[in-house]
Amino acid sequence: MSPSTPPPDGASAPDPTVQPVPASVVHQVDAADTTLHNPKYAVLSLGSNLGNRLENLQGAVDAFADTPGLRVKAVSPVYETEPWGVEPGTQAAYFNAVVVIRTTLPPASLLERSHAIEEAFARVRDTRWGPRTLDIDIVSYQGVVSDDPALTLPHPRAHERAFVLVPWHDVEPGAEVPGRGRVAELLPGLADQGVTHRGDLTLVLPD
Repeated sequence: MSPSTPPPDGASAPDPTVQPVPASVVHQVDAADTTLHNPKYAVLSLGSNLGNRLENLQGAVDAFADTPGLRVKAVSPVYETEPWGVEPGTQAAYFNAVVVIRTTLPPASLLERSHAIEEAFARVRDTRWGPRTLDIDIVSYQGVVSDDPALTLPHPRAHERAFVLVPWHDVEPGAEVPGRGRVAELLPGLADQGVTHRGDLTLVLPD
């Protein structure tokens, strides 16, 4: 199945997601945080290589923004990446992005919400490394380190994946993968993993 081409007008809108975030946006999101009691910081990785990839990613961002007890703080630029773990040319390329959130949801509930959003986009789980309309991974949650098989934190392969670390570094240059080190220090070791910045595409940070 070939991915559809994102609408050309999606490239014309200004991108509020690339640092520095406008002060007015920061103020609005910080003000929204006051409605959350003791929110936790989390980082999510989004990917899509089926259907309208850009719309799928934006739909995920919007769905998280509509989730009670959750505020979207930052959305990274979009990157295009070859599929992980499969023979070259056997699948369409992915669009990838990273979302930074504040949430009162515990990790298990955040995972449940992520799965529900994937299912809303007809995510199919019958093949490992198979093509996906939408893939959501919890990369990090409030610095928690856990080997719980239901949800390992941080994501056990995040530190090895340029398609996670590159967009994360864009929105948080000082970010750190718990137990693995600073993102900026991990990136040089992943230089051979081709990720292409799609400056013609943007994801909108919800109001």
